[in-house]
Amino acid sequence: MTPTLLLTSAGIVPEIRDYFISVLPKKKPEENKVAFITTAAYGESKNPTWMEKDRHSLHDCGIKHIEDLDLKEKTQKELEQMLSDKDIIFVNGGNTFYLLKWVRESSFDKVLPSFLKRGGLYVGVSAGSYIACPTIEAATWKHQDRNRVGIMNFEALGLVSFLITAHFEDKYRAVVDSAAQRTNYPIVALSDEQAVLVQGKKVKVIGEGKQECWNGFEEK
Repeated sequence: MTPTLLLTSAGIVPEIRDYFISVLPKKKPEENKVAFITTAAYGESKNPTWMEKDRHSLHDCGIKHIEDLDLKEKTQKELEQMLSDKDIIFVNGGNTFYLLKWVRESSFDKVLPSFLKRGGLYVGVSAGSYIACPTIEAATWKHQDRNRVGIMNFEALGLVSFLITAHFEDKYRAVVDSAAQRTNYPIVALSDEQAVLVQGKKVKVIGEGKQECWNGFEEK
């Protein structure tokens, strides 16, 4: 089974909604069960109101089974049990450093490969997309995230071979230009109307707007 990833800037926005529905593991949206990972959001705010928007977008697609899951202080065994009946892992945005800390400490990074292998869909939103990359170095660009947890090793899940920078606007172009000179990884910048859809070896930028990329990023 080839892994399917939907790496977004701002969740299931109208511009990518049809793509999301087309790659659901189960044909009928209401049959899909979602693990709604809240960890990054709570690393950024005690009251992360933006997650409600993501819940509503899933409901609007016809998805009814959504279970919150915070990776903090979970064990590998607990995660395996909680994910055993899920079809979609939806990793919310927030603080990327905090998220990566608990991805490692909970062994989520060890549990995820078997989930993908059995046909599960991984959806990332901002920080949730960053951790799918080889490193989370893009979270240090544009001064978006603060490294409050003191992570020194930025190595991430490596589900894709490129870096994503989310919430891209033209005012950040010089910042990304500079960052591109300091990394060897290809880079794709996503506006809030865009995402990257990965199906096995196939990579496609979806949504609306110009494709912005550096260091030889290309669709396959």
